Amino acid sequence: MNKLIEKINAETAEAFQKAGYDPKYARVTVSNRPDLCEYQCNGAMAAKKEYRKAPIQIAEDIVGFLADSPVFEKAEAVKPGFINMTVRRDFLAGYISEMAQDPEISVEKTAHPETVVIDYGGPNVAKPLHVGHLRSAIIGESIRRMGLRLGHHMIGDVHLGDWGLQMGLIITELHERKPELPYFDASYTGDYPDEAPFTISELEEIYPTASKKSKEDEAYKEKALQATAELQSGRRGYRALWKHIIAVSVSDLKKNYEKLDVHFDLWKGESDAQAYIPDMVQMMKDKGFAYEDQGALIVDVKEDSDQKEVPPCMILKSDGAALYTTTDLATIVERMQDFDPDEILYVVDKRQEMHFIQTFRCARKTGLVKPETKLTFLGFGTMNGKDGKPFKTREGGVMRLETLIADIDREMYRKIVENRSVKDKDAEDTAKIVGLSAIKYGDLSNQASKDYVFDVDRFTSFEGNTGPYILYTIVRIKSILKKFAEEGGTLDGAEILSASGDTEKKLMLQLARYNEALTGAFEEKAPHRLCAYIYELSNNFNSFYHENRILTEEDERQKKSWLLLLKTVQRALEDAIQVLGFRAPEEM
Repeated sequence: MNKLIEKINAETAEAFQKAGYDPKYARVTVSNRPDLCEYQCNGAMAAKKEYRKAPIQIAEDIVGFLADSPVFEKAEAVKPGFINMTVRRDFLAGYISEMAQDPEISVEKTAHPETVVIDYGGPNVAKPLHVGHLRSAIIGESIRRMGLRLGHHMIGDVHLGDWGLQMGLIITELHERKPELPYFDASYTGDYPDEAPFTISELEEIYPTASKKSKEDEAYKEKALQATAELQSGRRGYRALWKHIIAVSVSDLKKNYEKLDVHFDLWKGESDAQAYIPDMVQMMKDKGFAYEDQGALIVDVKEDSDQKEVPPCMILKSDGAALYTTTDLATIVERMQDFDPDEILYVVDKRQEMHFIQTFRCARKTGLVKPETKLTFLGFGTMNGKDGKPFKTREGGVMRLETLIADIDREMYRKIVENRSVKDKDAEDTAKIVGLSAIKYGDLSNQASKDYVFDVDRFTSFEGNTGPYILYTIVRIKSILKKFAEEGGTLDGAEILSASGDTEKKLMLQLARYNEALTGAFEEKAPHRLCAYIYELSNNFNSFYHENRILTEEDERQKKSWLLLLKTVQRALEDAIQVLGFRAPEEM
């Protein structure tokens, strides 16, 4: 099903052609002055140079060919050359009728599916997820779902931090606590235990203890560095311990990501890229891309057009050790080999921008990716508390993600019980559903690149631009349709009639734009655009609802038309929130 804007553009292009002007100027946009018109075309302004005519004259010529249009109720030329357009109500009703019958609710699958690898996790093993991991997970998941909805092949990778010094620190601390374990006996040749010698709680305590010791005790730090080197060199006992650390950590990470309804296709980590490093480094040396500087191996990535300094990309330190850049480049090699993607998208903290500029340039310069492969950095801002500083616990520490989720769920439960809108036995489950909408919508409704304030009171409100408000709108529609069905009504034979009032037309217009809103949000990697769309759609519905007595309407055709319209609004809203990563309860 074509987008509404495509139909409008086609009609306008035909008028340009009939008037003797190139239809390339016939681009139509949603009006930025809805008090004056619904759509506008500024093509006459752009065409004046080619045709050496006043824009208002060009606009008047075109409007003459739109006078009897089946699409436009009104088209007028306005100085200095704008074309203001209002859509016909029966044309709009016809489009909504198509949407109502379309299983895809007007959403077109792309004609050119792309393979996109999306890197949007990045937690370190042996550490609990905290609020700093929230944005990457929520933004990345929504973009993955958008792409899938539009027919692209989206491959989500958690990309674990599982190969650095923290592994050596954990091994060293375990050695001090339990030196009798067989993992530390270099002469041991038997099988190692299937069960890990620690729980997730113990593991989460071991790492910060070891990290603190390494900062205070140089000898301890040296042991950790040695353990890291031996692990990476393949020491059998340490590899067995490392596998236990991964297994215990990943099990806990999956449980916590599940609470966020965030999913990954790949649970790979930095360790998976290690096998690709030697050949990659050798290639960079052989082809003259990499050279030594003060013992380190580097690749120059600066360009003449740079406005600020871009340092060389360091591939190996002077002691031969790899860096994050090395691992990220080797991961690109692995992803190209495994998936040959059209795009690799990184959803990470915007403060890592320079790292990715260096990494992307190095990957292109050295031929790790095809010229046409897109490497995209989507940097997100900080989630702050009301004080404008990064979100913390009351004690000033970094808040665990599961604590934040539990706090939001409790607040939603309190509000739902106070409203007495849901039976006690269902209130807890409903609170979790609505709480997740508060967290996700609260984040996604902000432009990803900007910092934002995480305000629990505002995000859990049933009023305003919030997740609970969107869900309340959906539940209200469900309630109307349920009551109609309970009274024996069916939508058999229902058809969308021409909009009889202004609030109905506004609702239809916004609903008709769902396809372009979803497509545009994905193309721009901007979930906040889809949030803005469904907030406006919810507002339009609520205005229409308060102005019309739907279930008591005496004209049966009109009542069924309105109910079919509501059903289609519900489907679009539920489709959109599923793409954003949450769902609606039956009641709230």
